[in-house]
Amino acid sequence: MQAAQTTVDPTEVAKFEAMAAEWWDVNGKFKPLHMLNPCRLDYITSQIALEFDRDLTGPEPFKGLRLLDIGCGGGLLSEPMARLGAEVVGADAAAGNIPVAQVHAKQQGLEIDYRNVTAEALAEAGEQFDVVLNMEVVEHVADPQAYIDACAALLKPGGLMICSTINRNPKSFMMAIVGAEHVMRWLPKGTHDWNKFITPDELYGLIETAGLLPVDRKGFVFNPISWSWSISDRDLSVNYVTASTKP
Repeated sequence: MQAAQTTVDPTEVAKFEAMAAEWWDVNGKFKPLHMLNPCRLDYITSQIALEFDRDLTGPEPFKGLRLLDIGCGGGLLSEPMARLGAEVVGADAAAGNIPVAQVHAKQQGLEIDYRNVTAEALAEAGEQFDVVLNMEVVEHVADPQAYIDACAALLKPGGLMICSTINRNPKSFMMAIVGAEHVMRWLPKGTHDWNKFITPDELYGLIETAGLLPVDRKGFVFNPISWSWSISDRDLSVNYVTASTKP
């Protein structure tokens, strides 16, 4: 990693390095992501299929697509994308995440190119992708605009970026900070900084400034009665996701 050109926040990286060994423990510190993952995958696969005219019922529908999972962690999204046929690069600034992801992928018989590298370094190297998955990362970086700029540079013309994060309002403070970290103890205290959360309009602004065209946004909504997540057209009050393309 090049320290001179990086949006990585060392404090944020240290948080996730401390939890690296627990990525594939469905009842561990990443339980919220395991619960959210089916909902995230529904959105991701539908957007990719729509943008690249792929039939999700066929074998390896994403074959021929090069995909970057930036902030890949232990590979919770990289692995399903590889199973769908994509050529996957999983990148993470936290070095401790990479061997965890590599070992798990090998156990599953999957070929995934995992790297301890930043978005900026990949862009500087001239890497190009059809799809960039940028999920729950932007709220952890030091410079959101520079980070989104780097992600945009990594997209081929006609490429698709899917970016999710957490809204900034009183409800998100109660749900993502008080609820998830202090009451339910799903995440270690201090995992998120409410001041670094980004509103949907702010994220659209970052995306447009980076030269991308926002084409969709949806909410991820947790139902405490059914204990499950769903996609919402209207409720972007806490967790939400966007899709944007490179002209």
